[in-house]
Amino acid sequence: MATNAKTRKAARYAVPVAVAGVAAATVAMVPAFANSGSPDLPKVTAQQLIEKVAASDVQQLSGSAKISTDLGLPTLASGLLGGGGVAGGSANPEDKIAQLANGTHTVRVAADGPDRQKLTFVDGKDEYSLIHNGADVWGYDSKANEVWHEKDTEGAAQGKDQQGKGHKKTADRMGGASPQQLAQDILKAAGPTTDVSVGDTAQVAGRDAYQLVLKPKHGGSTVGSVKIAVDAKNGVPLRVQLLAAEGGKPIVDAGFTKVDFAKPSADTFAFTPPKGAKVTEGSDHAPGGRGKEFKGLESFPGLDALTGGAGLDGGKGGETKVLGEGWSTIARIDTGAGKSLKDIENDKNAPKEAKQFLDSLGGKVSGKFGEGRVFKTRLVNALITDDGKLYVGAVTKDALVKAADANK
Repeated sequence: MATNAKTRKAARYAVPVAVAGVAAATVAMVPAFANSGSPDLPKVTAQQLIEKVAASDVQQLSGSAKISTDLGLPTLASGLLGGGGVAGGSANPEDKIAQLANGTHTVRVAADGPDRQKLTFVDGKDEYSLIHNGADVWGYDSKANEVWHEKDTEGAAQGKDQQGKGHKKTADRMGGASPQQLAQDILKAAGPTTDVSVGDTAQVAGRDAYQLVLKPKHGGSTVGSVKIAVDAKNGVPLRVQLLAAEGGKPIVDAGFTKVDFAKPSADTFAFTPPKGAKVTEGSDHAPGGRGKEFKGLESFPGLDALTGGAGLDGGKGGETKVLGEGWSTIARIDTGAGKSLKDIENDKNAPKEAKQFLDSLGGKVSGKFGEGRVFKTRLVNALITDDGKLYVGAVTKDALVKAADANK
């Protein structure tokens, strides 16, 4: 029973993850663009550079950064993710994170150890701030004058010894969003399917940097490479670029434009809700990673029609299976669809929203598995087959078709 519940949950969020899940990774890359110049630095090996990142113990910094994301999302998906700036609307951080999956955003960042971080997203004169100060996490939307608050007295009392235990709260996710942690996670996940090398030197935010380059060893991935610019002096990752196999500008280009490694003043992390602001208390048991954008997609009439009114619950005993490894990993999910894509396409009485949803999925494909549609972005692609199977991963359309043929 528990296993079925787990697979149904995975199926329920499969398409949202394909469209919007990358947003969390985008925020994790917070620390944009390299200054001109290739400084002359002593030669290092990839292993030495990895060790330099791992040994870096910098926990105090402040500065400004840019996050530029170009996923090539279809119009429908862009609308569901919420275009425009991060300010305005709910102050819940989950709602803001998804909006970083599109466009360019300016961020001010400050950190003083694992218990104090602050991220401020600036769009014009409006700002959204996410502040972690000890046991308190605050989200403040200046445009809407709304405040979101979460208190973690238990986590604060347990201290560092309890990191990694229990459910992840917003404060934990902010700590994991540091550029140091991001780089370490990427390097840990690299594994045998990745070629790691040292690229050209660079200057980022006026600081000399080495560039660590990670590339998939095998074809089929939409990712061409990941470049991590590492501060030559202290080993702090200063910029992360995610480059597409198909070329063009980076899918994600996130890095410091200005950085200072001095200790930020204590009042940087102080926050009191402004007079008249609406304050919402966060729930300790609220499901992480599920914002308004997920609910908007799962209730979309077209998706409802595709799954016979069941959303993506996989309510008919759906099953999730992981195919491949490393950069070429594909998730195969049985959605338990009540109607085939052809049924929707040929049904004159089907809601117009359903057909709009089908059109947004992109071109038709066929193979030994039958027929289906591909939802395409520059990073994550998804194949929905006519019989209700979903194949999703950071892989090419051809790789999805091949997987569907082999696992029909």
